[in-house]
Amino acid sequence: MGLREDLDRFREVGERRRNDLTEFIRYGDLGGSDADNIRVPIKVIDLPEFAYDPRDRGGVGQGDGETPDVGQPVGEPQPADGDPGDEDGDPGDGPGDHEYYEMDPEEFAEELDEELGLDLEPKGKEVIEEVEGDFTELARAGPDSTLDFERLFKKGLKRKLATDFDEAFVREAMRVEGATPDSVFRWCRGENVLVSRAWIDDEWDSIPDEERGRWGSFEEMSESAERTTAAERIRRDGIEQVPFRREDERYRHPEVVEETEKNVVVVNIRDVSGSMREGKRELVERTFTPLDWYLTGKYDRAEFVYIAHDAEAWEVDRDDFFGIRSGGGTRISSAYELAAEVLEERYPWAEWNRYVFAAGDSENSSNDTTENVVPLMESIPANRHAYVETQPGGTAINATHAEEVERAFEDETGVVVTYVADPADVTDAIYEVLSTEDTK
Repeated sequence: MGLREDLDRFREVGERRRNDLTEFIRYGDLGGSDADNIRVPIKVIDLPEFAYDPRDRGGVGQGDGETPDVGQPVGEPQPADGDPGDEDGDPGDGPGDHEYYEMDPEEFAEELDEELGLDLEPKGKEVIEEVEGDFTELARAGPDSTLDFERLFKKGLKRKLATDFDEAFVREAMRVEGATPDSVFRWCRGENVLVSRAWIDDEWDSIPDEERGRWGSFEEMSESAERTTAAERIRRDGIEQVPFRREDERYRHPEVVEETEKNVVVVNIRDVSGSMREGKRELVERTFTPLDWYLTGKYDRAEFVYIAHDAEAWEVDRDDFFGIRSGGGTRISSAYELAAEVLEERYPWAEWNRYVFAAGDSENSSNDTTENVVPLMESIPANRHAYVETQPGGTAINATHAEEVERAFEDETGVVVTYVADPADVTDAIYEVLSTEDTK
């Protein structure tokens, strides 16, 4: 194996040695990535390189041009510039190099699916264009070039087979003793021979008088005379004509196919009241950021709305969403009121997939959850509603919002409540949020 191939192999090993995705989500630096480029640190691995001992100056073709005599001392080896043996050198103060494995949201979503066992299948909603598909639709009118002749021929052939009869066999019935056109017609109908009375009348005089009375009865004739099926006659004689009818004509035209775009809007809601201290805010960011990356990778088009709230709610940029902090109280319903307005005005349910994710420490003003938040959640159509309680160390006594929402929607698959007490809980919360969604 050559040096280049060896280096490539080591680089592949380095990529395989990147931090486990689960560990990265739980404990890694998420701030080094953006919406289009997720940077996962690679565990340190040294690539092979040639290193020369600066003290090894011997060998053919080396030296300073003067060859010492045998036994002549040549002095102590001197350290090269920058060698650790140079005691006069100062320690380096430059930054170290760190390696990252970079992935786009599509790859992130694929790997998270594999790592957490997810299988989210996005639905297309907004019709972006109508295109002509295959010529599979049929109409009663159209250009001659689009006539479905194969269908027309099959219809005619089917009619031919249904109405065809063995003419020779019917003529034998005319040779029965005492037969008349009327009695032959009645006997044929009884035998399910689809012959018309007019045909019998036309053929009656073609039977010579000396041949009449050949058979004593219709039963004798039926048992003795040869009879062939329509299929046998077609194979023997072919088809002179197929009875086509205009009512059987159908013309092909292209099927109109609606192409839809798999688009999604994600509404992220965060409590920024005074009780949401740094540890709680970090758990929100560590949960919501991978959710945003994942849904960006799953959908053709993803847009995000960030709503912060204390007792009131307001829309913010993503850059402010995770860092903002207020000193006010908490009224969670204010965020859902704003979310309902934004979704109704900008993201109609008929055209957009919707996810509404909220997070906080479950503290809320008295009765706001049951009287306001739950009815608002019920009135906002979405693929998924989720509330993530971030309460390091466990739920506080007065933090009841998550439990109240969970009780209200215990039979609903479109609503999930999950609890994150420390970073180790984050991936379980992400799985709960994404593993099941309302398919309405």
